[in-house]
Amino acid sequence: MHRLPRPFWTWVAPAAAWAAWSVSGLGGAFNVIVAAALVGAVLAAVHHAEVVAHRIGEPFGTLVLAVAVTVIEVALIVSLMLSGGEAEAALARDTVFAAVMIILNGLVGLCLLVGAARHREQSFGQAGVSASLATIAALSILTLVLPNYTLTTPGPTYANSQLAFVGLVSLVLYGVFVLVQTVRHRDYFLPPAAAAGDEDVHADPPSNAAALASLAALVASLGAVVLLAKALAPAMKAAVKAAGAPEAVVGVIIAALVLLPESLAAVRAARADRLQTSLNLGLGSALASIGLTIPTVAVVSLVMGWPLALGLDAKSTVLLLLTLIVTTLSLGAGRTTVLQGAVHLVIFAVYLFTTVVP
Repeated sequence: MHRLPRPFWTWVAPAAAWAAWSVSGLGGAFNVIVAAALVGAVLAAVHHAEVVAHRIGEPFGTLVLAVAVTVIEVALIVSLMLSGGEAEAALARDTVFAAVMIILNGLVGLCLLVGAARHREQSFGQAGVSASLATIAALSILTLVLPNYTLTTPGPTYANSQLAFVGLVSLVLYGVFVLVQTVRHRDYFLPPAAAAGDEDVHADPPSNAAALASLAALVASLGAVVLLAKALAPAMKAAVKAAGAPEAVVGVIIAALVLLPESLAAVRAARADRLQTSLNLGLGSALASIGLTIPTVAVVSLVMGWPLALGLDAKSTVLLLLTLIVTTLSLGAGRTTVLQGAVHLVIFAVYLFTTVVP
């Protein structure tokens, strides 16, 4: 028995990120240093969230990871909105949609494919996954599709009263889900017995002092991520524009950046035959992404008086509906094979290609 490893770099990365912020305004080659520091801060933040999660156990552990990742995502979106003003009206929509597509197709597909390739078939608790998917479907349609069909305002926007109401409803739905996951029906989300070779599960939980130290490092990392992302925003948007790519690619970059570390953790769990943990991580992040991001950006939009474009175009709506249907069918039997993983990854590839070449 041994403790969860705590690499030295995870303590250096937050300090290095704050140091990089001091040169973030110099531009040029310094942007490479700032970008590297940003990635290091994100990885360190998720690592320390894992330490805290290991201390408090499941399913609270995956909830901590999901919320930590979503805090990073919200911070990035809000910082870019505040720096770009009304020009960033569609950034929240693009990022939330990208997060949903990356998780439900890219992450879930990769976990199913990698897990099934190694274990042929994998099983999970269907009750918890069904509850997650039902909530994701409701939040996705209410926030990303319905704005196109309301009559008070034209286009992909809600009226102020509608935006406030949908933001509140999103927060309530996510709150109820967290209550069900952690209190009322916690057993729905608990993984089966840990795999014998999975060292992270069998490791002794860190001490209270270690968990508190990681919590402090987590807060420091998140703060650095916000500041560095805001500093890099002009260079990132300029690079996307120079490449001739649509502005929606910025949302994909943000979502991919914040979800990459958690995706690695989910794939690792799938390889260890802990698909329930993988799905808890992925679906929990999708829920947090919508349930926390939309209310936050709604408040920013209402306070600043900026428009907030939430409705997806026809192409993206079709891909979202296809994703929700396929995910429900793939995870509806409680058992998965490589076929389900391949289907999700193909849809993900189509999403990426049509984002760059709409």
